[in-house]
Formats: sequence, C-alpha cells, structure tokens
Amino acid sequence: MNQKEKDIFYMSKALAEAKTAFEKDEVPVGAVIVSNDKIIARAHNLTEMLNDVTAHAEMQAITSAANYLGGKYLNDCTLYVTLEPCQMCAGAMYWAQLSRLVFGASDPHRGYRKFNTTLHPKTKVSYGVLSNECKLLIDAFFIKKRKLKKT
Repeated sequence: MNQKEKDIFYMSKALAEAKTAFEKDEVPVGAVIVSNDKIIARAHNLTEMLNDVTAHAEMQAITSAANYLGGKYLNDCTLYVTLEPCQMCAGAMYWAQLSRLVFGASDPHRGYRKFNTTLHPKTKVSYGVLSNECKLLIDAFFIKKRKLKKT
C-alpha cells in the first residue's frame, strides 16, 4: 500500500470512531493513532458523556497512545482525525511531539490554523483525506441538532 492508500484506510477507521460518537449524541469526531502501520489508539469525542470540555477525540487518543507506548512522546506516530484539530488539541500534539497529523475536514471556525497555533516543528501535516465523508457526518449531526431544537 502506498501512503495515499494508507491514509484513506486509517482515516476510514477514524471515521468509524466518529460514527460511534454520532450514535452517542457526541459531536462526531473520531481519531486513530498509528505507529509502525499498527493502530495503537482509537477514540472519539466524549465531552458530553464525561462532562469534560477537554475530552476531544484527539486528547483521548493521545492519552491512550502514550499509555500503550509507556511514554509521553509520540514522535513515531501519525494521528488521523476526521476534523481539523482545535488549538487545545494542537497544543497537546505539540507537546507529544507527534510525527504526523492527517485530518479530513477543515474547521474554518475553530481549527488550529485559524488561530495560527503551531504544531511541533517536526510534525508533518496532510489534510483533505476523506474530507467529504467527514464533513457530511459533522453537517448531519448539527442539522439533526437544529431540527430537535426547533421542536
């Protein structure tokens, strides 16, 4: 498998996590962390269930991967996430020294790029992988929320 095929494969796994979040009435963002072509962490948003504004998919995945590896640095890992990370999550990625970030849909309102938040200098970024599927899921969630609010 070439890198593009791997990115699509792992993003589809992150998208499955996002669908789980959707089913739990959480903002549907999913993440997986990969090291040496193996998924070492899977997560989705849990902010509603845990009553915790920091329980974003990326934060959950970083914690899980660090526990799996037995250390706080993820410098040989790639994080796949369905939505552009916020500045909080980008900050956590900076401190974790993540090797690579791959995200699906851009977040022009709250994404880290809007606020010029920097990632670790060694972190490589790719985006737009399965972006339509990722965006459609997020949009469906908020459309559903608006419809419920009106009734």
